[in-house]
Amino acid sequence: MFADIVRFFTADPVGQAILRVVIILLECLAVTVPLLVAVAYMTYVDRKVWASIQLRRGPNVVGPFGLLQPFADGLKLVLKETIVPSSANKVLFIIAPMITFTTALVAWAVVPFSDGWVIADINVGILYLFAISSLGVYGIIIAGWASNSKYAFLGALRSAAQMVSYEVSIGFVLITVLLCVGSLNLTNVVIAQSGWFWNWFWLPLLPMFVIFFVSSLAETARTPFDLPMSEAELVQGFQTEYSSMPFALFFLGEYANMILLSAMAAVLFLGGWLSPIPYAPFTYVPGVVWFCLKIAFLLFVFSWTKGTLPRYRYDQLMRLGWKVFLPVSLGWVVITAAVLQFGGWVPKL
Repeated sequence: MFADIVRFFTADPVGQAILRVVIILLECLAVTVPLLVAVAYMTYVDRKVWASIQLRRGPNVVGPFGLLQPFADGLKLVLKETIVPSSANKVLFIIAPMITFTTALVAWAVVPFSDGWVIADINVGILYLFAISSLGVYGIIIAGWASNSKYAFLGALRSAAQMVSYEVSIGFVLITVLLCVGSLNLTNVVIAQSGWFWNWFWLPLLPMFVIFFVSSLAETARTPFDLPMSEAELVQGFQTEYSSMPFALFFLGEYANMILLSAMAAVLFLGGWLSPIPYAPFTYVPGVVWFCLKIAFLLFVFSWTKGTLPRYRYDQLMRLGWKVFLPVSLGWVVITAAVLQFGGWVPKL
């Protein structure tokens, strides 16, 4: 009996197809479940960092050191009633947060956690990431329009303009990395940074690293770029009419995007799963641990900036994106291409 089952899954085409689907589903669960836990605890870390900056305690009641606070918050949102405004487009109103949260999850399919630890090691991984991250704005626009609220609609328009503006700069940042690597495969991007930590792209492409990180703040609408949900004039922006789990999906989507962009920064500029020093005992640490540590450091900086910097005015935000980041990133693409060409360092394809 057991031999027949093994033969079905190894020799029969139908069995092989079923086995591949099961393996892919298990790989997706292996990525999604830890990611959802990380998203939940990122809310806890965020509040703890802000509390430390403001000399407060932060969450410290639910569970030891407040570690169960994310689960208490999640339970509270699940038990609340989902209120849909009477004049809203009910179908789009419910679908919008699903789009935002789903796009934040499916992008992880091409992110390499360690050597060979990736769901889909495709040759156009960077293009896939860029395309998926661009889709997130649709959920926000749909939410603002479907709410039939002036506050929500203005917040959606702000978010759309902001995300489009800073995605242009992120695109040029990706081009500079591609010029140095000669491949769109994210695994090859990490391998190209092998060696000591000064071989990572953060040093030769330091202006691009800064632009990428600041643009990531704008992409996720984090302080000082949280204009789309500015409570002073828009109440809560595109989320104004949302409650219960739809609001939670927007909230979790923001944190999932933060973790995703931190992972992208770690892969593109900080050597991915590579250790900073290519010798023992640093090489004894598993690559996935180094990768998670780099993501954790970048997430700490996300929280640090929110507790430190004041909010930009909208004209300042647009000026920074179009008049500073765009020309600087475009110029750096030209400089990088020229240095690689005339220095004889163009990667061999």
